Formats: sequence, structure tokens, C-alpha cells
Amino acid sequence: MSEAVEPSRMTPSQPMPAFSWLHPALRGDPLLAAVIGLVLAGALAILVLHPAPYLVNMVGQLAAFAILAVSLDLVWGYLGILSLGHGLFFAIGGYVCAMHLLSHAYAVTGVAPDLMQFMGWKTLPLYWSGLASAPYALVVALVLSAAIAFLFGYASFRSRVNGVYFSIISQALVYVAMLLMFRNDTGLGGNNGMTGFPLLFGYPIGAPGMVTGLTVATLLALALILVGTRALVVGRIGRRMLACRDDEARLRTLGYSATRLKLGIWCLSATIAAIAGILYVPQVGIINPRVLSPDLSIEIAVWVAIGGMGRLGGAVIGAVAVNALKFWLSAAMPEAWPFILSGLVLVVVLGLPNGLLDLAALRLKPTWLQRGGRLG
Repeated sequence: MSEAVEPSRMTPSQPMPAFSWLHPALRGDPLLAAVIGLVLAGALAILVLHPAPYLVNMVGQLAAFAILAVSLDLVWGYLGILSLGHGLFFAIGGYVCAMHLLSHAYAVTGVAPDLMQFMGWKTLPLYWSGLASAPYALVVALVLSAAIAFLFGYASFRSRVNGVYFSIISQALVYVAMLLMFRNDTGLGGNNGMTGFPLLFGYPIGAPGMVTGLTVATLLALALILVGTRALVVGRIGRRMLACRDDEARLRTLGYSATRLKLGIWCLSATIAAIAGILYVPQVGIINPRVLSPDLSIEIAVWVAIGGMGRLGGAVIGAVAVNALKFWLSAAMPEAWPFILSGLVLVVVLGLPNGLLDLAALRLKPTWLQRGGRLG
């Protein structure tokens, strides 16, 4: 029997594998490992350094948007399904969270929310029953988003609706939902939406400690979702996803059900988007039908395209970079933001098909270096 080589006796021809200290699911994607490390470091820094509440709140919103971008990248980057209606599932999570916050505050304080006074309600309607409980509200948000995704996905995938047609139908769906939510008789705030959330788990929602807790929870949720989705896409299901994206007909010929595969990942993606909405609403303190605007759903696709499709870490980078720029320009030059966003899209489409990740692939040619950095 041959002896095992001790670490101290290993020769230079037997190097340790790169990134061997990482979780197996992350070893093949150092970018994602770095992003997760930064996310966890950010959570720790917030807990230790106690930055200004407005800065902490901004980080929490960016993390929620990053979760939303990951949900779309899962179906677009790995399945080739471009959804222009993911704002619907984001809104479902947000609206159910808002209903919970208002129900909980009403149960604790006995003070009727503005929505009840506006609608002339004496009590909250029957379909609000039980939403004062956070676990029940969480289950309702996730199940409702998954159920709507299942019904829409089953009808589409069973009929072999793909490509641009699926994108158009998904955008039409979110647009119909927006028109519905603008109506006051839906009982969800109409055009004004829902706001005035005083409490979360019985504590003031605007307190610095609560702001910090929400942001850290969002960052931790982002890290967990990144690890979980990475483990999914590098496994057997992930290989089938890529096969379905590249050649769905051949996958069907080999005896695999592309419909079930797409439907399962589509529902998972919708659930992740709903989680983003749940975490986002308490941090901004309001939700209205504008989250169902097709503009938001298109922006989500822009985040993923700029960060790089099919790279979960790229989706996070794209969402954070674009929204951080948007936050700054909204205060400095609000009228310039639409033009800058359009310019970014053109740059990505024409020059960076893999988004910002293409910039990392650029290398200076040796001949250029030998010339001392002079062209020609």
C-alpha cells in the first residue's frame, strides 16, 4: 500500500487546490464567494460600527433589491426565461407585509389605521384575518406568490410559450395587477397605497435598533439565498436548467420534462422575489401600486443585464451599482436618471454583452506593455 503524502512533504508539483477552504458550491465561483463575504462583512460592520440610520436604511434597501435581482437571474440567466413581470411577486410580498404591519399595530394599540378611516371600515375585512401574526403572514405571502406563479407558469409553459412572447405576457400580467391595485374598492389603499407602520414585533419601526435589525436581517437573507441558489445551479438540477436554456427540444427528446423543470424554478424565483418585497416594505415605510409599474420590472432586468446574466454575484453587483447610482442622482439630478439608465443599457447591449463582468475579463496585451503603454 502506498503511503499518504503528508502536507509538510508535498512537492511544488502537488499544490493545494485553489479556494479549497470554500464551501464546495462556491469553489467554482470566486466572484460569488467574494460577494457573500462582503455581504457578511457589511452586516458585521453595521453591528459593530453603528453608522447613521439613514445609511443603514439605504444598505438594507440595496440588499432587498439584490435579492430581487437574484430571483430574476435564476430564471433568466440559467433557464433563459426573461420575465418582465417580476415586480408582481415583489409587490405580493410587500402588500402582505404591509397588511401584517397594519393589523399588528391595530391589535396592539387599538388605533385604527388611516386605511380603515379612509374606507369607512369599522373593523378590518375578513381577508385580513390572522395577518396580525407574523408567521401566518409570511406563509400567506410565500404561498400566494408561488400559487400565482404556478397558475401563470403552468398555462404558459404547457402551451410552449417562450422567448419574447413570454416576456410580453408577463409584463401584461403585472400591468393588469397595477390597474387593479389603483382601484380603491380593492381595499388595499388604492392610489395612496398603505403607510403609517408604527410597530414591528411590538417595537417602534423607526427606532435605530429596529432599522439596524432590518438591514442585518436583509443582508443575512441575501447571503443565505446566494448560497442556496448557487448550490442549486451547480447540482443536477442546475445542469438540466442549462440544458433547457441551450436546447430545450433536445432535453425533451432525452426524456426529461422541461415543463416541470421550468415551473418549479419559476415558482422558486417568485417566492424569492416575494421575500425581497417582505424585507423591503418595513424599511421604506410605504407600498403603493407603483411597485407594480412595468418600469420596475424592466429595471430589474436591467440590473441583471448590467451585472451579468447567469452569474448570481453579477446580479447582486448590478442591482447595488445601479440603485446606488439612482439614489445619488435622484437627489442631485433627478431629471437625468432616465437618460443615464438608457445609456447604461445601450453600453451593455452594444459593448458589454456579459455586463460589468466583461470589464474584469479585459487584459492588457503584452505587446502593448512592451511598447511602454504607447499605441501604434
